[in-house]
Amino acid sequence: MKKNRIDVITLGCSKNLVDSEMLMKQLLANGYTVKHDPENPEGEIAVINTCGFIGDAKEESINMILEFAEAKKNRELNKLFVMGCLTERYMQELKMEIPEVDAFYGKFGWKALIADLGKSYKQDLALEREITTPSHYAYLKISEGCNRTCSYCSIPIMTGKHQSRPIEEIEEEVRRLVASGVKEFQVIAQDLTFYGYDNYKEAKLPELIERIAKIEGVEWIRLHYAYPANFPYDLLRVMRENDNVCKYLDIALQHISDNMLTKMRRNLSKQQTYDLMKRIREEVPGIHLRTTLMVGHPGETYKDYEELIEFVKDIRFERLGAFPYSHEDGTYAYNHYSDEISDELKQERMDLLMALQERIALETNEEKIGKVLRVIIDREEEDYYIGRTEYDSPEVDPEVLVKKNKMLNIGEFCEVKVVGAQPFDLYAEVI
Repeated sequence: MKKNRIDVITLGCSKNLVDSEMLMKQLLANGYTVKHDPENPEGEIAVINTCGFIGDAKEESINMILEFAEAKKNRELNKLFVMGCLTERYMQELKMEIPEVDAFYGKFGWKALIADLGKSYKQDLALEREITTPSHYAYLKISEGCNRTCSYCSIPIMTGKHQSRPIEEIEEEVRRLVASGVKEFQVIAQDLTFYGYDNYKEAKLPELIERIAKIEGVEWIRLHYAYPANFPYDLLRVMRENDNVCKYLDIALQHISDNMLTKMRRNLSKQQTYDLMKRIREEVPGIHLRTTLMVGHPGETYKDYEELIEFVKDIRFERLGAFPYSHEDGTYAYNHYSDEISDELKQERMDLLMALQERIALETNEEKIGKVLRVIIDREEEDYYIGRTEYDSPEVDPEVLVKKNKMLNIGEFCEVKVVGAQPFDLYAEVI
């Protein structure tokens, strides 16, 4: 075990990753050596940043805590701290069940961890982070919390009400990140499209993105986690008029049948959803849409599921993820519906949906063969450089495998010609 080394382990989403990066900057400023997600944890202290979204994520977080608790019992670790969404939600239960943990902190209470180490929080570093991603891209969290009341979702229980960050503060963070070498920003929030309603009393996402786009050195801006109801249509103009705002939108739709949208408390109808998709496609030609869909929500009939399949065939999302409904305690669905659809049927519906999406993804990628695309290079592997187009977000979207016919640098842009396609990858050669 290495003295003064802290291992930080992040589970869950990119919003959690930003929290870990902020904590790591403070720990480094206080004299610690810090490793993020090390293959072999060797520090005398470990911090686990947990996820509490759905069953599988909670199980992964608990197993990770237990693994480190065992290491502490075996004297391979001096101190174990746990923070994040799971602890925000189940603090008392975790304290009782895993007494080996020295301290638990909620999602927003991690600053106390620094004090518990006998160190001080550096206010002058409040906008600074220790970037854990490749140095050319970063996640940019513009708000925290969610005001929506979707039936199945536990996020508001953990994050509380929506809190937008001030525009000027976000701009300053972007400038600092650009100065450190970041070129590409994944703009994230629990709900992007609510940005501004709380502190500016109006939709401010279009203005925010336009202002970020004007900052010198910002090459790509990509938008994640939009909500479809009351969509701020001026955002489409911003995408159209600014070349560095990627023609990409991650907008979670969950379902399409009116029966399901009502039961899920999504605040829009099937027709409104179709109209929204049509308008986005018309106003931003060539846009790639990412969505998330849910199967097996209480009350989902076979007819509802058939409507969902037809919707996917109609819209032909370039990027799509799906997950089975998880009966989460504390949610509206947990308190008002019974989870009557079997896990087997949920899985069957999800598998069929994703098989359909794989065919659509292949056809979408095959349409790119012969085209010249701008790509940013993320890493080098034995046979290929691995890059992404403006239509691809890190970790979740397809990659471009670029033949090594020319020397390329990590973090640089280049133009490539697509020569081959698979459902979730493109093959290309440097022009």
